[in-house]
Amino acid sequence: MSQGALSDICPVCDRPLGRKRERHHIIPKSKGGREVVEVHPICHRKIHRVFTNAELAALGSIDMLKAYPDMAAFIRWLANKPPDFHAPTR
Repeated sequence: MSQGALSDICPVCDRPLGRKRERHHIIPKSKGGREVVEVHPICHRKIHRVFTNAELAALGSIDMLKAYPDMAAFIRWLANKPPDFHAPTR
């Protein structure tokens, strides 16, 4: 899947998207980013709790973000949850 494409799979956790979806700029708009992907709200919140906008701009891709240890652990924890699962993120 192209990272700019909107799909029924969350590019962060690779689970099916549910009814609730949010759009995430791979590179923040404030840093000149235009490419958008749809993600679960829980994934979106985790991204912004782990990374600053400057860090997201430096990473430049969802794959780089997923490789970060904090995100990789979160993705493993989330793997078997239903699409519209919600919990506070730390």
